[in-house]
Amino acid sequence: MAINLYDSAHALEAAIRQSDEYRALQQAYNEVNADPTAKKMFDQFRQMQMNLQQKQMMGQNISEQEVQQAQATVAQVQQNPKIAHLMQAEQRMSMIIGELNQIIMKPLEELYGKMQ
Repeated sequence: MAINLYDSAHALEAAIRQSDEYRALQQAYNEVNADPTAKKMFDQFRQMQMNLQQKQMMGQNISEQEVQQAQATVAQVQQNPKIAHLMQAEQRMSMIIGELNQIIMKPLEELYGKMQ
């Protein structure tokens, strides 16, 4: 019997959407978006993150001033309880995605591990 991996992937997607962790993340995200001050702060934080990641991907150096500014922004954002809650929910979801990725990659790791 042939297994359609895409059907399994779509089933996993549906399971993620129904998980308590995803629902908590969605609720925290909605709470941040419902608060104009928190939303503006969070949007600025995300923009800063994307800019720094883009610089890294392009091989550009990040200046000490940019690092300090990023650290100050993170500290400020974490002071907002709604954003802090969202970041914690993001971290939990990220851990789950990482664990799922390890499970998905296990057959390849076993295959290539046997070749050594």
